[in-house]
Amino acid sequence: MQGLNFAETSAVVLNAPEDLSLQAVPLTAPGPRDLVIKVDSSGISTGTEKLFYCGKMPPFPGMGYPLVPGYESAGEVIEAGAETGMKPGDHVFVPGANCYGDEVKGLFGGAAAMLVSDVDRVTRIDRGHGREGALLALAATARHAMAGLNTALPELIVGHGVLGRLLARLTIAAGGPAPTVWEIDADRSHGAEGYSVIHPDADERRDYTAIYDASGNGKLLDSLIMRLAKGGEVCLAGFYTEPLQFAFPPAFLKEARMRVAAEWTPADLIATRDLVESGALSLGGLITHEAKAADAAKAYRTAFDDPACLKMILDWRDA
Repeated sequence: MQGLNFAETSAVVLNAPEDLSLQAVPLTAPGPRDLVIKVDSSGISTGTEKLFYCGKMPPFPGMGYPLVPGYESAGEVIEAGAETGMKPGDHVFVPGANCYGDEVKGLFGGAAAMLVSDVDRVTRIDRGHGREGALLALAATARHAMAGLNTALPELIVGHGVLGRLLARLTIAAGGPAPTVWEIDADRSHGAEGYSVIHPDADERRDYTAIYDASGNGKLLDSLIMRLAKGGEVCLAGFYTEPLQFAFPPAFLKEARMRVAAEWTPADLIATRDLVESGALSLGGLITHEAKAADAAKAYRTAFDDPACLKMILDWRDA
């Protein structure tokens, strides 16, 4: 690849649990199938990234410190390899990148001012999405939980965070009846669009066919099984660090089914992008906080510790 030379970039580096700072890290040289991307915005995940930050992530291939976190980045292509079929100026979503050589692990690797990524990993998006373009992975995660064989649209969604809201919006976009959403935090109960958010104690239903848990709280499993109709299903759409267990007799009586929603696929990203760009799915109102990349250490603490923070976005434009 001919043209500009990028030897290093600024990136968020997690040196050890709760030891995070903005640092200069090396960039691997791009090849003919690589894109060099100037990141505009990146999101902070309160699921997997929080587990890395707290040192509670279960053993995972490629895990270790120092680590560049982040898998929700959007930005502009500034150099394109001859075999990419893309060009400078294209706007893309990048689900992380492993482009820092041997010095820093890039298990996720998206929280950086500049990324080098194989073209097969990126998704072209409309520039007009702005900072909401970084939400595509979360939307694709919600879509993946609902897509596939033998799945039913959610009737009950547990948790009104970003994932729960996206599950509800996708249900409505798919033409399904408005789901019920449980939320115990009064501040997070606001912002529903076409569906109801209630406290679990206010819900008397015991006949849900499809319950989607977006809370990541495995301790709720027994109570969710009790809310199922006979033959109903609980979809575990969160990330669970502790072993899951449940009382067998209620599950036996309900003939309950349980399904684990895995990571999104490239097809989910494309389908979700198309839903957003057609206007069928809105990503609006999900970003509550934004910070300059230079303030990353404070931004990560806010994202993880402030219940009012639905989604924190890092602004890399001046990094």
